[in-house]
Amino acid sequence: MPLWLDTPARPDPRPALTGDTTADLVVVGGGFCGLWTALRAVEREPGRDVLLLEGDRIAEHATGRNGGFCEASLTHGEHNGRTRWPGEYDDLVRLGVENLDAIEETMTRYAIDCGFLRGGTLTVATREHQVAGLAPDAPGFLDQDAVRAVVDSPTYLAGRLAGPETCAVVDPARLAWGLAGAAERQGVRIVENTPVTGIRRDGDHLEVATPNGVVRARRVALGTNAFRPLLRRLRLTTVPVYDYVLATEPLTDDLLAALRWDPALGVGDSGNQFHYYRITPDRRILWGGYDAIYHYGRSIESDHEERPATFALLAEHFHATFPQLDGLRFTHRWAGVIDTSTRFSASFGTAHGGRSSYALGFTGLGVGATRFAADVMLDLLSGVETERTRLEMVRRPAVPFPPEPVAWAGIELTRRALARQDDTGRRGVWLRTLDRMGLGYDS
Repeated sequence: MPLWLDTPARPDPRPALTGDTTADLVVVGGGFCGLWTALRAVEREPGRDVLLLEGDRIAEHATGRNGGFCEASLTHGEHNGRTRWPGEYDDLVRLGVENLDAIEETMTRYAIDCGFLRGGTLTVATREHQVAGLAPDAPGFLDQDAVRAVVDSPTYLAGRLAGPETCAVVDPARLAWGLAGAAERQGVRIVENTPVTGIRRDGDHLEVATPNGVVRARRVALGTNAFRPLLRRLRLTTVPVYDYVLATEPLTDDLLAALRWDPALGVGDSGNQFHYYRITPDRRILWGGYDAIYHYGRSIESDHEERPATFALLAEHFHATFPQLDGLRFTHRWAGVIDTSTRFSASFGTAHGGRSSYALGFTGLGVGATRFAADVMLDLLSGVETERTRLEMVRRPAVPFPPEPVAWAGIELTRRALARQDDTGRRGVWLRTLDRMGLGYDS
């Protein structure tokens, strides 16, 4: 059971759709992307008739299973952003910070209690060849003594501290439930356990089909992300990757003080196969990442969430990082599926003659970037050009992954090459080839 969902505060499921209906805007998907789109739609146009259709429960999948890092980056970090969009990178940074500011303002305005703490991030080097990548001559660099004064681990050789403008930590499930409640108070209708089976154009409207009825809508926004896209053109845009997470029992005040760890600060290491970790609002350590798994055929199954070898490996790495916490128990373990893109960030577009829009491919950074994506989708549906829609990042989609069996073979080859680079510090021929082609697979 995911830690975030293991709470009596979880709302009861909303009723499913019962019969045919109409709406100005239908939002498909009740994760962060859909929730932000529904809320922003009525904030931008009060009184708009918005219906959100969720196939399962709000926050059941990636939205309620991630680490709760709400980052300002829209580009999956500086290197990726500067490499892919050098001419507009500064604008993307500004828009990302403005987006994070707006998320914080939303938490305050709607009194959403989700443990939102804006403390920035600490990136650490645990191998000698990673130290140079932290730019020792630039501001924010921490040598071994300095980084261990921030968070104490004998594995740390150096670190880089990024300020509160870059990242907040949240309880993602409570954030999602709060967004849903805020949207409903503004007039949005939300139904759960109502999967969408198809969309077709009917004159100047779209008909959204579900097992429980058909919704006739003027516009549709698609936020299905890791799940099979409703548009055939998007079937190869992303691949679903399973990410695995552990959470410890709550730390005592003494243990937390001994670690010197500010709970507002998220931590990640410098590997390709990296760990991310943070302190939860109830003072547990959430520890995830490293062993991201793709299953042949873009398979998404609940059985993929049970992977004992991966959980054992995560526990081993945790105790190597924090040997002073020997004996601390893990109380929760879970997995979630991420929509990975070849460019590590979202793609956008329209279909049905501009009557539908979509965003997908957040590659693990969707907690914050989905709000920006919501505004992009609404901009595209409005047909009015904005600063967001003029961005090359928005206008040009990601290069798709190949079909099977090439996708599986390429991803496995890339995973092994990334692991070798982590061991040796050398980027091999395969990874350099992908770099030249502008392709990637995030571990």
